[in-house]
Amino acid sequence: MKIAVARETREGEARVAMVPELVGKLTGLGYEVLVEPDVGLRALIPDDEYVAAGAAVEGAAVDRADVVVSVQPLRVDQIRRLGDGAATISFLPTGQEPEVVRALRDAGATSFAMELVPRISRAQSMDALSSQALVSGYRCAIVAAGMLRRFFPLNMTAAGTVPPAEVVVLGAGVAGLQAIATAKRLGAVVKAYDVRAAAAEEIRSMGAQAIDLELDTLEGAGGYAREMTEERAALQMERLAPYVAAADALITTAAVPGRQAPLLVTAAMVEQMSPGSVVVDLAAETGGNVEGAVPGEVVRIGNAQVWGGSNVPSQMPGPASKLYAQNVVNLVQLMTASDDGVGGFAPDFDDEIVVGSCVTHDGVIRHEPTRLAIEGE
Repeated sequence: MKIAVARETREGEARVAMVPELVGKLTGLGYEVLVEPDVGLRALIPDDEYVAAGAAVEGAAVDRADVVVSVQPLRVDQIRRLGDGAATISFLPTGQEPEVVRALRDAGATSFAMELVPRISRAQSMDALSSQALVSGYRCAIVAAGMLRRFFPLNMTAAGTVPPAEVVVLGAGVAGLQAIATAKRLGAVVKAYDVRAAAAEEIRSMGAQAIDLELDTLEGAGGYAREMTEERAALQMERLAPYVAAADALITTAAVPGRQAPLLVTAAMVEQMSPGSVVVDLAAETGGNVEGAVPGEVVRIGNAQVWGGSNVPSQMPGPASKLYAQNVVNLVQLMTASDDGVGGFAPDFDDEIVVGSCVTHDGVIRHEPTRLAIEGE
């Protein structure tokens, strides 16, 4: 069977779904690996590295494949050229891509969305949301350090002492914890807040101070926080305001896949920050944690520069691609039945990972929330 690696064509996407060092994992499962020309160009991976790893470069790779892997969903015109019974594996934000879902259904393709992989222990190695959040969290801290026109660490010199920068991180999931860890490595004094009960201990384990607002915690499904009431949100903002005002750099990372990001910081709160302050909003693409943040732009609110994240993992395409590719390999391995060294893509729809991540199969939208949204049934 043939697995094709599609070249990403969406604006701003520099990642690639497979890296040369993992091609051998797929060929070892019995697959023939095809890659489109210049598939890894924007991730600084030349075609000859794929060839050396055992892949073939082919312009019609996607059209000929039994399984197509990509980061972003395939275009509708690509889907219409897929062979009978072909499968796709990619990120597939179904709420934002109804035309793609319809095209996959109408083509009879089996499609899997990486963001729908269940958040269970057995699926941790396939959790692309977490792997890409790791990259985003690191990148956020580096952006904040680069924009802030002062040192992150304490410096004691014969000419005097330069105090460390104070960084506040809101949200302590994978991205938030990585932002905390990176800011700490750079020497900043870090404080962080998350609405989940377990987060305080995780924050302290990174060497940061956990902010206690003396509010009830909000545990939700899948390790995410549950939605808060307007009253709770207003009280949280009121109590967070002095921490935001005192911060040299504010990093916000709170997001739940498929939903609008919670508003944590108002423009009025940002306006209380000191001249030269920096705000980095990782959730700007999904509505933003910070009022006024714009995806892909730096705007000024009061005395602060506010950086809105836009496809942040793609800003570090090398490590992001490697981590994502490993997630893809692990998912493909789960759905492969090997017969005398010949790989057979055979998803077991009794497996909770397979059924949980499947969007379309055999002409039907299998993901119930997506089916209800698109077909209105």
